[in-house]
Amino acid sequence: MNSTLRLDQWSRVLLSFILIIFAARASAQGPAPETAPTLFPGGGLISYNSVFTARGPMPGASGSIPVTARPTFSQEDDFNFTWGFHNDFDFTILLPLITNRFEMPGVPAVQGTGLGDALALIKYRFYRRDSARGTTQASFSLGPKLPTGRTDIRDGNHNLAPASLQPGSGSTDLFAAANWTYTGLFNLRRLVADDDFHALLRSKGSQQTRLGSDIESRFWLSYRPYESKNVAREWFIGPELTWMHSQDDRISGVTQTGSGGDLFLAGVTTYVGLRPGMHIWLGADWDVAHSTSAQFMPIRRRISFGITQQFRIHL
Repeated sequence: MNSTLRLDQWSRVLLSFILIIFAARASAQGPAPETAPTLFPGGGLISYNSVFTARGPMPGASGSIPVTARPTFSQEDDFNFTWGFHNDFDFTILLPLITNRFEMPGVPAVQGTGLGDALALIKYRFYRRDSARGTTQASFSLGPKLPTGRTDIRDGNHNLAPASLQPGSGSTDLFAAANWTYTGLFNLRRLVADDDFHALLRSKGSQQTRLGSDIESRFWLSYRPYESKNVAREWFIGPELTWMHSQDDRISGVTQTGSGGDLFLAGVTTYVGLRPGMHIWLGADWDVAHSTSAQFMPIRRRISFGITQQFRIHL
């Protein structure tokens, strides 16, 4: 176990080092906090985001790991590269590195780190309207999630862990998103309403398992208490509300009733602009309501932080 952990740690360091080298060569930078706008033409960004998620236990689990179990704790490190190739289009590649841990009394423990499934997206901004109040924008994104992730993590008894505890799914899935940003809410130029609605439509993957498709909607109301005259530095902060819906898993063609459910999270997110094009952010969410199905493991809390840096690509 210790040698495996050391190998996982070295893999994480090596991947981070490769991406840092790439960023340095590209003169990296990152996007604005609003989700609807596309990146400027000829622009690029690279970002790093780390998300820590803790889930509640599955009631009544004993003896063996439930086939629909989710990690009781996970850390996902997302590395994002985006290229703005047109005024209203950009292209994104997202590569996650995931650590999953499952611990419950009387059940073999699972812990492992590996690459997750890569995501490739095309984003199209189909609406923009400027006014004295501010700017309204809307866009949608579409692309595949590819089966690049690790699927061979084993539990403490050396048995293959369920597909729901693996960093990768082994399936090729479809990701679709719609985003809307409204600047100048209530005629306050610094008040922004932003909504990100996305869905992941899953197919059958490893271990004859089709994980439940996911739908998520995140609404963020942000205010800028500070903005420098040249907009080189700015600060966004505000509350957010997230609704998540997961369908039931299917294993060997059999629906695992109650493994999916609904969840509401509430929290706060803040972005700080350190210089033009560079932002750091910190967000935290907590469970306020969730389904009570026997096999559903709701998220209890989620903490994320990250940094983005924009740059110009000279072709």
